[in-house]
Amino acid sequence: MNIHWLQHVPFEGLGTIEKWAERTGHTLSCTRLFDGDLLPHLDQFGMLVVMGGPMGIYDEQEYPWLTAEKSFIRATLDAGRPVLGICLGAQLIADVLGARVFANKQKEIGWFPVTRTDAVPSGLEGVLPKNQTVFHWHGDTFDLPADAVHLYSSLACRNQAFLYKDRVLALQFHLETTSESAIPLIQNCRNELVPGLSIQTEREIIEGIEKFARINETMARILEYMTSR
Repeated sequence: MNIHWLQHVPFEGLGTIEKWAERTGHTLSCTRLFDGDLLPHLDQFGMLVVMGGPMGIYDEQEYPWLTAEKSFIRATLDAGRPVLGICLGAQLIADVLGARVFANKQKEIGWFPVTRTDAVPSGLEGVLPKNQTVFHWHGDTFDLPADAVHLYSSLACRNQAFLYKDRVLALQFHLETTSESAIPLIQNCRNELVPGLSIQTEREIIEGIEKFARINETMARILEYMTSR
């Protein structure tokens, strides 16, 4: 399968998703929206991944490509393709599905636990851990779209993930981040690492390579699930 992904800033790449695709024989293609790349035709890919970025979903004036991106995501959903949204990508999916996206009461940056809800479908019980400490970097959140299944919550943010029609997965947190890919994110967004209830220090974020390995294992299971839809 060709997995197409949308990149919003040069310092947020696929992380472990790229390694997983290479290992499992899937191909990758990319639209670098910040570089003015054209969006592909729907028949050119089998799955879409919408990555994160520091902008908000309503920042069309500063990032005019957001308008075309939202239309593209809508068309991909209507075509029945599996779609994975991460952080900003999850917020864009929520917006396209008619849900409200807004500033969370506090930013959530660093390693904090999420808890799975009781609504998780049986097919995902073996894919998504009941409890896991995951990597966050977000200030916005979303309401659940109509007919979406609520999957995860954290202390700082109620709506952390949802599933829509069994093939659209939106994750507010980052399971794709590796110890290598975290570095450019920190370098470019260091100004957000200020004292806060749910904001860790740079050292707290990068120490403990085993935490990255665990979230990457979860991402691999999710990708296997998504590519089988």
